[in-house]
Amino acid sequence: MSGNGIGPKGERAPAQAVSRAKVLEVAGGVSRRRDDLVAVEEPLEIRVVAERAGRRERHPVAITMRTPGHDFELAAGFLFSESVVAGRESVWRVTYCESPDAEESDGNIVEVHLAPGVVFEPERSSRNVYTTSSCGVCGRGSLELLWTATPARPEGEIRLEADLLRSLPGRLESAQRVFEETGGLHAAALWTPEGELELLREDVGRHNAVDKLVGHLLLADRLPAANRLLLVSGRASFELVQKAIMAGIPALAAVGAPSSLAVDAAEEFGMTLVGFLDSRRFNVYCGAERVAH
Repeated sequence: MSGNGIGPKGERAPAQAVSRAKVLEVAGGVSRRRDDLVAVEEPLEIRVVAERAGRRERHPVAITMRTPGHDFELAAGFLFSESVVAGRESVWRVTYCESPDAEESDGNIVEVHLAPGVVFEPERSSRNVYTTSSCGVCGRGSLELLWTATPARPEGEIRLEADLLRSLPGRLESAQRVFEETGGLHAAALWTPEGELELLREDVGRHNAVDKLVGHLLLADRLPAANRLLLVSGRASFELVQKAIMAGIPALAAVGAPSSLAVDAAEEFGMTLVGFLDSRRFNVYCGAERVAH
C-alpha cells in the first residue's frame, strides 16, 4: 500500500500529541507552579481529488479539530462515514497537500485521491448532512438518511460475556498512552468477542477517534468489521452509532450515556448498544440477545 501514498511510508511522522503548559496547581490549600502536559489540538482540512471532464480537481470537504497522528486514516474514515467512498477500491491514494501554489500546511491538509471512474458530488459532501448533533436533522429523517447510506444491517453472531464487558474500560485506560500523560483524549477500541484488543485510536474528538479506527480498517480492506465490538471512552451519540453501522460493527459499548437517537438507530439496525459501562455495571439498551448475563 505504500506505493500509492497510503500507509507508513506515505504519511509523515506525526507531530507531538502532547504539549507542555505552565500551570498553577491548587490542592489541599497549597498552591504551586509546575509544568503539565496537555493534548495537542490542531485543524485538519480534508480534501477530495476526483476526475471531472478529463482532469483531476481538488474539492475542500471539511475541517476538523484533531490530535495529529493517523491523519490518512482519519480522512479516509471520515469520507467513508459520509458515503463519499464506498470501500477500499474507491481510494486511489492518500497524500498530504501537493498543490504547488498552496500555503505551507505543516501536514494539516490531507487529500484523498479517488480512483478513476469514482463519481464525486461536492454538493453532497458536507459534514452536516446528518453526522452531527447540531445539524438540525433529527429523528426519523436521520434514520432514513442512514438507511440510504447503509442498506444492510451489521452482521455478527457474537456472544459477549458480562465479566468481559466490565473488564474492558480498565483495559482500555491501560492501553491509552496519551491519555495517561494528559487525561485529555478520547479513545475508540476494536475488540474480538474473546477480549482481544485489535485496534486502538485516540483523539481529542470522539468522532475523530472512531474515524481513525474505521479509516484503518478501510485502507486495510477489512470492512465490514463483523463479529467485533467497538468501545468508546465517552458517551454514545447518534454519530458514533452511525459510524459503527457504516463499518458493519454489530456491537457498540460506551462508558457514558447514549442519546435517544443513538438508541433509535441501534434498535433500527439490530445493533447491540451498551452504555454506562464500568467495572461494576452496565446497561444494555438494544441487542441484549448478544450479551450473556
